[in-house]
Amino acid sequence: MPVDPQHHARLYATIDHLTDGNKGLLAADESTNSANKRLASLDIPTTSESRRKWRELLFTTPELEDFISGVILYDETIQQMDSTGRPFTKALADKGILPGIKVDLGLIELTNFPNETFTQGLDDLDNRLKDYYRMGARFAKWRAAFTIGTDTPSEAAIHANGNVLGLYASICQRNGIVPIIEPEVLYEGSHSLQQAKSVTKEVLSTILAIVAAYKVDLRGIIVKTSMVLAGNQHSVQSTPTEVAHATLETLNQAVPKQVGAVVFLSGGQSPQQATANFNAIGQLIQQHKQPWPITYSFSRAVQDPAMKAWQGNAADVTKAQNIFYHRLACNSAAHDGAYSDHMEIFPS
Repeated sequence: MPVDPQHHARLYATIDHLTDGNKGLLAADESTNSANKRLASLDIPTTSESRRKWRELLFTTPELEDFISGVILYDETIQQMDSTGRPFTKALADKGILPGIKVDLGLIELTNFPNETFTQGLDDLDNRLKDYYRMGARFAKWRAAFTIGTDTPSEAAIHANGNVLGLYASICQRNGIVPIIEPEVLYEGSHSLQQAKSVTKEVLSTILAIVAAYKVDLRGIIVKTSMVLAGNQHSVQSTPTEVAHATLETLNQAVPKQVGAVVFLSGGQSPQQATANFNAIGQLIQQHKQPWPITYSFSRAVQDPAMKAWQGNAADVTKAQNIFYHRLACNSAAHDGAYSDHMEIFPS
């Protein structure tokens, strides 16, 4: 049966909405275990209600739609409601923000390849996506992770994850959902900037070639990728200018021009570091137009300062929301290369 051209047009419209102006995507898709670790580090109770209150704080931030076009949710979150009984999906949609959903079920060990993983979750994905679409989700996310080491990532690990990502993307598009493909090259390690550049190029180019082989419409996908920078344990840390040049050179060598959009993860960078590096990328984009819309899709880099201000206290919700909004404002300025250190003066 031929594919309805309007089906693909709807995918493109979703991507156009998500990359409109200088807005970004909020990655609020932490698993229960990951969310609980963050809460516990601040002595906040690790309960479903604490997680709900935290997400409500984020999603009800006044004028969130100034800087956010879409939010990636987790299975628990997409089914939760705010304190008035309104589903989070509706609260976001009422602001013109598209709900998305993390659909992978986490990393597991790749047999015969120590310290390498692939991502599980294809079983029943089609049915889950149908349910999520009914709940309002219009895009999804699937993450794979690659460590830079003496023998990693292996060709086998890259291909195993590429095949899974190709199947995932195909199933998403069949269900009218834009797939975000996230092959994260991890920041943790002692690798150099040049090693990061070489590995990121290999991972992206190989995986996207595999995805294309599954007859996925590349215009209807978003690639979520790491910035290219030396590992956090390397003796020489990358400057924002170095990150910008290495990242955009790598993307132009590895990402097909047909791809709908590229978004960056923060990947363990500090909030200020992620913003400064993204700003340098934004400045370079102002000088040299890129083949794809590019924006940010951060999690901890925009959430951590707000969570530390909140610490589970109802009296500090407004303070935390102001800090969260400010962090988003910094990154949206960075989108256009207009961020400066002076923006960090407020709030304290």
